[in-house]
Amino acid sequence: MFKYFTISCLLGLFISFSGICQNRVRTKPVAVIFDTDIGPDYDDVGAITMLHALADSGQVTILATIASDKYAKVSQVLSVFNTYFNRPTIPIGVPKGKAVDEPDSQHWSDSIVARYPHRVKSNADVPDAVALYRQVLAKQPDKSVTIITVGFLTNLANLLASKPDQFSSLSGKDLVNQKVKQLVSMAGKFPAGKEFNVFKDADASIAALRNWPTPIIFSGFEIGEKVKTGLPLMQNKGIQKSPARDVFRISIPKAKEDKDGRMSWDQTAVLVAVKGAKPYYTLKPGRIVVQPDGSNTWDATKTGHFYLVENRPVAEVTDYINRLMMHQPIRKK
Repeated sequence: MFKYFTISCLLGLFISFSGICQNRVRTKPVAVIFDTDIGPDYDDVGAITMLHALADSGQVTILATIASDKYAKVSQVLSVFNTYFNRPTIPIGVPKGKAVDEPDSQHWSDSIVARYPHRVKSNADVPDAVALYRQVLAKQPDKSVTIITVGFLTNLANLLASKPDQFSSLSGKDLVNQKVKQLVSMAGKFPAGKEFNVFKDADASIAALRNWPTPIIFSGFEIGEKVKTGLPLMQNKGIQKSPARDVFRISIPKAKEDKDGRMSWDQTAVLVAVKGAKPYYTLKPGRIVVQPDGSNTWDATKTGHFYLVENRPVAEVTDYINRLMMHQPIRKK
């Protein structure tokens, strides 16, 4: 029966559980800008690995990988993963102005930067995050880009406030409105709570989420908290050299709460951004309201935003993510 599969489906057999292709008509890849605080935490590692796996199966085009924090090795870490998955020229950006600077207390980033090839050697080698956003967005068809943000909302607030430049005559908000299809964000806790990505730069969160002109889907803290991944990747002896495996192998033993796997907030955002909410989740409409202290509530009388509500057993999502995280680069001919 294999002769009836498309090439992308054949690749999908190696990166997903049965059903990834679902006999559906081939669709255009989702054009993604990935905005991440990769470095301090490591569910971002699972998320960027998923993106490259989905790109290898033809489901995603990664336009840029942009850091939302100023951690000293963040650009190098992004370069490691882009290089490992044979996409070393994906543009990388880092905020050059005021931004969160969280240390990597588990020191996994030191290890993979030392062990794996990467073109970028310093944050000074890459452009400002907002300049890169504007450059990339300006070149894309209207309403074509999905932004996935799994870190702080610093870049998005700065993008909205940006002025016309050499890349576009539009203001930041108008550029976003013209080029972006949707924003999928790992942020917030629903229907109410206080979550790290929101409160760490509360001013940016308020500005970004209040003024963002396209639909936003939130994968809240409560969604990823239950999805524990990484153990199959750690235990897979067939994977001998993988930065993702190294990161989980280093980090999981250092935290008691991760003994069953790392909570997978960022991976659920990638999943929904690329595959859609169904069948795993339903969407609750309304609008997020962020307070000055970074806590959030939900206004169900408003429109434009959605948060995920579980619709399938957590084990199904966990299995899907684990399989994607074990994806290895396609060998060059």
